[in-house]
Amino acid sequence: MTHTEIEVTAELVRDLLRDQHPDLADYRVRLGARGWDNQLWRLGDDLAVRLPWATGSADALLYKEYAWMPALAPSLPLPVPVPQRFGEPSERFPHPWIVTTWVPGVPADRAPVARAAESATALAAFVTALHQPAAQQAPTGRDRGGPPAEYSEGFAAQLASATGLGLIRDPEAVRAVWEQAAAAPDWDGPPLWLHGDLHPANVLTAEGTICGVIDFGDLCAGDPACDLAAAWILLPDSAIGLFHDSYRPTLDAATLRRARGYAVLRALAGILIGNAGVRGLPGGKPTWGPPAQAALQRLTATTDH
Repeated sequence: MTHTEIEVTAELVRDLLRDQHPDLADYRVRLGARGWDNQLWRLGDDLAVRLPWATGSADALLYKEYAWMPALAPSLPLPVPVPQRFGEPSERFPHPWIVTTWVPGVPADRAPVARAAESATALAAFVTALHQPAAQQAPTGRDRGGPPAEYSEGFAAQLASATGLGLIRDPEAVRAVWEQAAAAPDWDGPPLWLHGDLHPANVLTAEGTICGVIDFGDLCAGDPACDLAAAWILLPDSAIGLFHDSYRPTLDAATLRRARGYAVLRALAGILIGNAGVRGLPGGKPTWGPPAQAALQRLTATTDH
């Protein structure tokens, strides 16, 4: 992570608004969240300001969201942040920033799914609606959206790291799920729109039910298995079958195997990031560990689901 040298504060956000969107400058500003790439500052009751702060790729992700989300959002059945204004880089803040709609709810890493059936059908409806053929100019993913076999080196590195830290109880079972995914036939349909990062911090809940999806910085085109991995990451074991039954079109065995591989990758990343958070290391998020460990246990309990 390469944190910006400029400290983002409520005063800075207000100054940026006064410079470029003065009609919004008097709204109340308070911190919403510090994510992996961006900070989110709530603006009034219904808006938010999203600013890069921690990675070199964050600027490009905001440009991408601003370009594509206004057209995609109306077809999605769950609330999502919709860009409303664009902030140009300036001497005050040398990065782009955007004003979006605010999506209420609590990230699922802090408020896990409790109403399993409702959440399974809501999540399936969301990915079904999103997974439409992407525009020819659609962006490609950063290490996502392609065949799992392309990411075997990253999988091996993550598994070795997590195993070395004593975080994996049965590395051979994890490896078996991955090998099935890497050997599965590739996606042979058109590249579909993908969220690209459906992990618990980016899916919101209210009263135990999934109620919104945020952070479309990894929006890309590719294999739907990338997003379908979310079933194992977000849902209790009893609801995964309902998710698969509710998704359209009907899932074939190869796509399910690839999705399980993507889920293993996401679980390993969550376990490592969660462990870093427990140890107080930069970039660590302690709330990511428990759902990732639960997901890995679900994935290795059976060879298919």
